[in-house]
Amino acid sequence: QVQFVESGGGLAQPGGSLRLSCVASGFPFGFPFSMYDMNWYRPAPGKERERSARIGSRGDGAAYADSVKGRFTISRDNAINTVYLQMSSLKFEDKAVYYCKAPLAAGSWGQGTAVTVSS
Repeated sequence: QVQFVESGGGLAQPGGSLRLSCVASGFPFGFPFSMYDMNWYRPAPGKERERSARIGSRGDGAAYADSVKGRFTISRDNAINTVYLQMSSLKFEDKAVYYCKAPLAAGSWGQGTAVTVSS
């Protein structure tokens, strides 16, 4: 069973930065982490979770939701099965629990990591 463990959340001031990490494990033999696109998600009005950012399996093809474009940067290190989300210029509305997941890998959602933006 593929598992995802998010970390790095916390309290930041508006305009501040945080770096989230997500370590993935449990990939079946022959289908390593490096084969999968990875996404970061957060709740959105009317949705349980909405994709905030995605990255291709080789670290290419980064894409962002309009709400975070230009402020967040997604990256990955396939050697350590980890995907990152660098969050900058944080806004109050970025407050959320953030989750990562490989959309095409069978597995459960992790616990997420909570981000609070407050002055």
